[in-house]
Amino acid sequence: MTTAKPAVRPAVPHFSSGPCAKRPGWNTQNLKDAVVGRSHRAKIGKARLKLAIDLTRDVLEVPADYKIGIVPASDTGAVEMALWSLLGARKVTMIAWESFGEGWVSDVAKELKLKDVVTLKAPYGELPDLTKADPASDIVFTWNGTTSGVRVPNADWIKADREGLTICDATSAAFAQALDFRKLDVVTFSWQKALGGEAAHGMLILSPRAVARLESYNPPWPLPKIFRMTKGGKLNEGIFEGETINTPSMLCVEDYLDTLNWAKSVGGLKGLMARADANTKVLSDWAAKTPWIDFLASDVAIRSNTSVCLKIVDPAIASLSNEAQADFSKKLVALVEKEGAGYDFAHYRDAPAGLRIWCGATVEAKDVEILTHWLDWAFAETKATLAKAA
Repeated sequence: MTTAKPAVRPAVPHFSSGPCAKRPGWNTQNLKDAVVGRSHRAKIGKARLKLAIDLTRDVLEVPADYKIGIVPASDTGAVEMALWSLLGARKVTMIAWESFGEGWVSDVAKELKLKDVVTLKAPYGELPDLTKADPASDIVFTWNGTTSGVRVPNADWIKADREGLTICDATSAAFAQALDFRKLDVVTFSWQKALGGEAAHGMLILSPRAVARLESYNPPWPLPKIFRMTKGGKLNEGIFEGETINTPSMLCVEDYLDTLNWAKSVGGLKGLMARADANTKVLSDWAAKTPWIDFLASDVAIRSNTSVCLKIVDPAIASLSNEAQADFSKKLVALVEKEGAGYDFAHYRDAPAGLRIWCGATVEAKDVEILTHWLDWAFAETKATLAKAA
């Protein structure tokens, strides 16, 4: 098999699943009005933080009675705040089908050491039977499995009259997929995912039901300062008005504001979702005509439109050991990276061998299309090298 080396490279060859590509047209000059050298607790600093919260509500279409806070330690910090502050009041259903969901299962079982826990699991590329989630329990799940390319298709499986809370890690779903907030009591994400923001800042969104739990339940374990969301038994409203628990980077805040304004300019949430869908369609059309590649998720209804995970199905490669398949995938990616045609799109270390290509809204469909030509070339080159070594 011979494939000509492409003559054109993507204008922006960034396909990492986090930190993700910056928005089209991004430039450091966009940050010129950042409130640097000033306290984030000064009036001007708090105003920028509050604006970030307000624009988040606007773009994500978050209900007016939900609280939105900027919290430490990225999405991980936001999820941990929710788990340690809210769980333990009733039984828990944990749902996992990839590595990050598995991480939350481990935290609940090994660190919080909760006893009344049911875990629903599925292998990479599949979803568990979501209808088995007990509405009387607190339910913890990821909306989009970043390392498996599998997402929940909707929230129909969550009961409107549920007794427990739903805690949703939405870090690679927010700004690209329709989150049904009325079915979600806690939603978390980070700036560096779908909108390509900078690292270390998490977002925590709470429903009125989650706030009621915080104000009525005291966990039996000590909470570090950065996890505490109440004072004197009442919600610490300041967290949700721009008074962050720790010191945020005002450069990162300005960068987030810039991208939120760009998001509004492309049509808000609907526009962002359309862009991600268009990027993913490029890969879907390519996979349909390319015999050596396929989606890790066989069911179209549950395929992610952000962290698109693909597997190599060419018989000569698929017959290799798992270790050899992973080595082949890494060499393919390295070859593309060496040519400056695409970066950081190898499979996640715990996931099946293959490719993971970010298709969120900050990526351009034309760049995804150009990348596919480089993938065809790199596959042919890597397979030929393997054959020579055999």
